[in-house]
Amino acid sequence: MISKDKLISKYTSAIRDGNAAIFAGAGLSRASGYVDWKTFLRPFAEELNLDPEKETDLLLVAQYYKNESCSRASINQELLNAFNGEAGINENIEIITRLPISTYWTTNYDKLIEKGLEKANRKTDVKIFSNQLAYRTGDRDAVVYKMHGDVEHPASAVLTKDDYVLYDKDRIMFKTLLKGDLLSKKFLFIGFSFEDPNLNEVLNQIHAVLDENQAEHYCIFRKVQKSSYNSNEDYEYAEKKQTLRIRDMARYGICVTLVDEYTEITEILQRIASAVRRNNIFISGSAAEYNGWREDNALELSSKLAESLVRENFRITSGFGLGIGSAIINGALSEIYRSKYKNIDKYLCLRPFPQNIKDKERRQALFKKYREDMISDTGIAIFLFGNKRSSDNSSTIIEAPGCWEEFEIAKANKNYIIPIASTGWMAKQIFDEIKTDIEKYRYMKEYIDFFEKSKDIDAIVKAVVDIAKKERSV
Repeated sequence: MISKDKLISKYTSAIRDGNAAIFAGAGLSRASGYVDWKTFLRPFAEELNLDPEKETDLLLVAQYYKNESCSRASINQELLNAFNGEAGINENIEIITRLPISTYWTTNYDKLIEKGLEKANRKTDVKIFSNQLAYRTGDRDAVVYKMHGDVEHPASAVLTKDDYVLYDKDRIMFKTLLKGDLLSKKFLFIGFSFEDPNLNEVLNQIHAVLDENQAEHYCIFRKVQKSSYNSNEDYEYAEKKQTLRIRDMARYGICVTLVDEYTEITEILQRIASAVRRNNIFISGSAAEYNGWREDNALELSSKLAESLVRENFRITSGFGLGIGSAIINGALSEIYRSKYKNIDKYLCLRPFPQNIKDKERRQALFKKYREDMISDTGIAIFLFGNKRSSDNSSTIIEAPGCWEEFEIAKANKNYIIPIASTGWMAKQIFDEIKTDIEKYRYMKEYIDFFEKSKDIDAIVKAVVDIAKKERSV
């Protein structure tokens, strides 16, 4: 078994390294109102005078029904009825589809993962049939493999014992691809019971070849609950069986985290999302004037800050602010080309603001949305300077209202906020604001006097990096 803290730490690292994947089972969709497999098959079992609570091989129940009716039309119709409704995206779906993960596997027929990815503005490539595996959607940033089919194609969905027996005839390439992903990526299994024969076959094949040298994967199970059983004897039996099952899953490199309640799964996913975001740093600032700093020193501060953050494997998001944007980019690129194998996208996200929008209201609305999008995937926000030339008088320097707007968005996003007050202007205003409620920003306590007064470039950079590293590790 693996603790919640260890699961969060390890899976977060996998996401940051770009080799994380999700495997979603029916339990992930239940919070949206969709039924589990047993509930779906209940009416068919009852029509056969079988007790679904006593049946362990539910695929066989579906097969029996098909045999008796000489058709699977009724099952197909029930699948449409059960999984084609307009169910809302539940919180767990929303979290996992916002994570920077590109590979999603599922045995579910519903479209919740696709809807979640769409809501997150991610271009998704959905694979339902084997012939779709030979090509890819251009500019995709997520692939969803629906290895049991889709609600819109009920006749070809994997539902019965025959469908599983004949799986290799029509869908063997799904197994091949899954095998490759299980070898190269770290999976988090959510809402999955591990009773699927196809997945178990793939896991067995990998285990047979690699033995203990296979990749590590993670799974979340709810502990057996005493309240679910009529007798203490039944409860102890179920508890023992769960323990043995968890130990057996270790053969396949699957580490299990136990939770008391399903709500803890949401908590775990929230903490993973937060930890991932804390590796992404938004740098806000602009400068037409440098508040007692020499221009070359201000640029050196901006450059060294970006360079040091990249060196510590942070990803920087920047809106290419006036006066310091180029220095931030140059600092980041210098370290990327020196030590990060020219992997620019992994460490630097450039988001220059759209230009030449004459309509003021339209420009303000667009800029606000732009800022929200930039900051939404970050967990730390750094503020430098924050001034600009007045549009009415190019010789007049004013505080940049956009910088304050970014502060408000960062607050709402629950970012860790680090204003370097000695750079003045809006950075100083933001500093003064958080100083009045320092308990909310306790990570800044020991740096209050320092950030307000210091112009020691190396010391400032070190302090910012130390705070970022400490909060990333939480």
